[in-house]
Amino acid sequence: MIFEKGKKKLGMRLMNDHGAIMNHKKIIRIIKENNLVAQVRRKNPYKMIMKVNQEHRTAANILNREFKQIVPRKVFCTDITYLYYGMSQRAYLSAVKDIASNEIVGWKLSNNLSLKFVLDSISHLKSEMSDAIIHSDQGVHYTHPTYITRVKELNLKQSMSRRGNCIDNSPMESFFGHLKDEFECRRAKTFEELNIILDEYLKYYNNERYKWDLKKMTPVQYRNHLLNSN
Repeated sequence: MIFEKGKKKLGMRLMNDHGAIMNHKKIIRIIKENNLVAQVRRKNPYKMIMKVNQEHRTAANILNREFKQIVPRKVFCTDITYLYYGMSQRAYLSAVKDIASNEIVGWKLSNNLSLKFVLDSISHLKSEMSDAIIHSDQGVHYTHPTYITRVKELNLKQSMSRRGNCIDNSPMESFFGHLKDEFECRRAKTFEELNIILDEYLKYYNNERYKWDLKKMTPVQYRNHLLNSN
């Protein structure tokens, strides 16, 4: 049916496909007489959340791409990515990275995009990390009033990338790239299995995965090296 292919393009379809020239008023009258209803495109839920939550606030880009840090526990980056497992099921990972040592200092896996798993991923940040910077993009989780309050409670300074500029959070982009290249998440059949093997991989990443740019050390070894050097 022509109508089902697009109400707004109905006149053009009639003219080009069927050689029938009809003005828009006549088209509207026919639609009303035949009680035709166009399918309404569903609104993007992410944009709807942003519009409803007017209390969401962004922060300045304090980090400003100063990714070469030499003091551990002073600058963190955080972000969310997705992982597929089982029969194309999707899970979401919130991770926190110390950009001085490349160590993953916090993470939480979830089967939905609720705020809770993001809060859980930063909840363990200890008192000795206070007054440090935590940097993210301007995603809905990080601009949420509850997240902002939690960051303040942890005595952290919030920093955000400029809108639509992923390079401002490239340490997390780099980690997620390595994760998806190396981590065999497809072998997990259930969410619980995914959680277990992800935990194993992150322990390996922090304690056994040597990196050339960390003086051929693991993130944990390099963190200790920096602490002894400062």
